[in-house]
Amino acid sequence: MCATLYEADNTGVEILDRVIQTDDSKLTPDAARSLLSLKFQKTDERRMDRLAAKARKGTLTDREQFEADQYNLVSHMLALLQAKARQALTRRPGSASA
Repeated sequence: MCATLYEADNTGVEILDRVIQTDDSKLTPDAARSLLSLKFQKTDERRMDRLAAKARKGTLTDREQFEADQYNLVSHMLALLQAKARQALTRRPGSASA
């Protein structure tokens, strides 16, 4: 039975979550560890910090707000992928935790 989806359920992160809601056993340990190694580059971390500081001051331009929203979206997607990878590793007998 397919659940009814509404626009509120269709953020990028929620769509990705539905896409990767597969059997964790299909994600190999190497693939899971590879996902866990993904991270933002230092230049992106510095940019996110600058945008966050401007956001706290309430001085973001519309373009900067869009950019901050994009970083936030990617950050959530990365966190979701890495959570799935950790689940895949912990559900495998004898697998190493990351």
